[in-house]
Amino acid sequence: MHELSLSRAIADIVTRAAAGRPVSEIGLEIGALRQVVPETLTYCWGIVSRGGSLEGSRLQPNLIPGRLECGTCGAETVIGGDPVFRCGSCDSTDCRVTAGEEFRVTYIDVADTDSWREHN
Repeated sequence: MHELSLSRAIADIVTRAAAGRPVSEIGLEIGALRQVVPETLTYCWGIVSRGGSLEGSRLQPNLIPGRLECGTCGAETVIGGDPVFRCGSCDSTDCRVTAGEEFRVTYIDVADTDSWREHN
């Protein structure tokens, strides 16, 4: 279950970026080829964030489908449920992945600095 280690890495990134401010939401881009189960990641996030400065924050995953570009005909193919690395137009295997390997934090919603200072 690599989602637990991914959750820990996200927590490290978000903790540094938030600089002590409360966090409500973390946006993520997760490529379909990363083999991350969003529900498992969310569950692990609950474990990792429990009792710390990130408790109560939630992940907002945006799933990015896998895409291939054919080196033979130039067509773009969206990779479906079972990853098949063949061109959908000409059936060539001379393809390169152009999307679907992403895993990144895209945004962090933190408390407004002025209102946060008023309460601390």
